[in-house]
Amino acid sequence: MTLYDELVARGLIAQVTDEAEIKELINNGKATFYIGFDPTADSLHVGHFMALCLMKRLQMAGNKPIALIGGGTAMIGDPSGRTDMRQMMTPETIQHNCECFKKQMSRFIDFSEGKALMVNNADWLMDLNYIDVLREVGTHFSVNRMLTAECYKQRMEKGLSFLEFNYMIMQSYDFYILYQKYGCNMEFGGDDQWSNMLGGTELIRRKLGKDAYAMTINLLLNSEGKKMGKTQSGAVWLDPEKTSPFDFFQYWRNVSDADVLKCIRMLTFLPLEEIDAMESWEGSQLNQAKEILAYELTKLVHGEEEANKAKDASHALFAGGGDLAHMPTAELSAADFEGGSMDILALLVKAGLAPSRSDARRAVEQGGVSVADEKITDIKTMYTADSFGEEGLIVKRGKKKFVKVLVK
Repeated sequence: MTLYDELVARGLIAQVTDEAEIKELINNGKATFYIGFDPTADSLHVGHFMALCLMKRLQMAGNKPIALIGGGTAMIGDPSGRTDMRQMMTPETIQHNCECFKKQMSRFIDFSEGKALMVNNADWLMDLNYIDVLREVGTHFSVNRMLTAECYKQRMEKGLSFLEFNYMIMQSYDFYILYQKYGCNMEFGGDDQWSNMLGGTELIRRKLGKDAYAMTINLLLNSEGKKMGKTQSGAVWLDPEKTSPFDFFQYWRNVSDADVLKCIRMLTFLPLEEIDAMESWEGSQLNQAKEILAYELTKLVHGEEEANKAKDASHALFAGGGDLAHMPTAELSAADFEGGSMDILALLVKAGLAPSRSDARRAVEQGGVSVADEKITDIKTMYTADSFGEEGLIVKRGKKKFVKVLVK
């Protein structure tokens, strides 16, 4: 099976500009391709995960990845998939986020000996002369055609700023520069980026008389694409300081039955034959598939040791065996116990299992809270610092949210 055929079999490819040429390039290790990452936070999250895995797959086959950090485009903000304008960031914040991205990407991509590049589009976008852009680039874009692009439709309903309208031109210009400076002949991205990517291939053709190609990948969890990487507590980050390896493991362990095999195909590096054999799995076997998914992805992001710890902790919590030492913890102090005690509502809030007392009250009244495996139904249930002992108590909310509470 060729690399392109494998990408198709894994459900990764959504659209391509020239299938025959793209097959020729990537199957023979001739593609120098880029994917852009706008540094809107100081960590990558699981929404970036598919792109990183794709870059790794293609590099393993001899192709050369370029990770483009959008230090310049982040000054504008991508309107794709947005109903409101992105928050403006300072140059200092953007630079800090760029440095964080570089460190995380190195876990997936081998940047040694010129095998991959990491570049920042601030290097060319920040010094552009506006008149030059209008004359040299703007003349190649039709406003009528741009307004039909999917990335602008949602924003048009509430008002698309001229600032955001320029994003397509900037992304297209990136491809044009990367083609000239580094021989980049292909751009990959999510299928929500299709219009922007076509703009780049067209600009290269018009300005240079050369051909370049674009390929978009299917958004993960197609039925819930917009929820990708989101939980009740926010985004699922690749930074272990923001999302612990255990929480990362549990995020994937809890994907729906309908999505687990799709995720295994798209994101893991398990052989397709092994995945095909799982197609007949059902019932409890799907839980085994979810554990395989969670383990493989946690190992990829955080390493084998952390993946083993997360797996053991998950077994300890849900299967009654294994090591509880690596589950999420919340540390309280004696000062947290005003008057020497606290009620269950305060405990849920301080443990991070509820954002407010009113939310905690609803959880207790609905029968979804337990402490040390004892269901709590009385909102006036009280605890002292001594209640937690030296080992702490496990506090659960529902079936999937829990934390070991320690008092130091």
